[in-house]
Amino acid sequence: MIARVRAGEPEAYAELVRAHTGIAIRAARALGAGADAEDVVQQAFIKAYCSLGRFRDGSAFKPWLLSIVANETRNTVRTAVRQRTLAGREAALAEAGPPIPESADPAVAALESERRSALLAALEQLSEDHRLVVTYRYLLEMDEPETAQALGWPRGTVKSRLNRALRKLGRLLPAFQPREPREGGDEHE
Repeated sequence: MIARVRAGEPEAYAELVRAHTGIAIRAARALGAGADAEDVVQQAFIKAYCSLGRFRDGSAFKPWLLSIVANETRNTVRTAVRQRTLAGREAALAEAGPPIPESADPAVAALESERRSALLAALEQLSEDHRLVVTYRYLLEMDEPETAQALGWPRGTVKSRLNRALRKLGRLLPAFQPREPREGGDEHE
């Protein structure tokens, strides 16, 4: 697909944009962009297009794009006049997360909402690196290699920071058990 874009085929980039807009907006919201998420993503797609010459052939586009989204989100959050609150992040993540079906048991829905709130509060207590690795790995359901590529870290760093972050979350939330994201490949490499 990238080769088609580099060859000057505008529809090829439009296909990439359509295929990755949802995950890019979820990433921007999860990383704190809030109401600015769509603007952040639009800017990230522009920067990605302008930087295609630096994209390494054979690499996956999604992690590369999400690293640009993360940088744009950080820039937006740093320059924002108002401070994002935990409630704003929670609302953005709830918006980005799957809606609770009307057929769901209200008690189960309330418990899930309470669990999400507790997790978000605990995530706020982590360092930025730990919050990022947990967000990419579990909230955005990326596998280890994608997380490493998106964050620009070696896989060993992803593993160690994720391990430390999960241990700290375990202390903050004794009942916390992260659900393993769906995997496309083998996790035991």
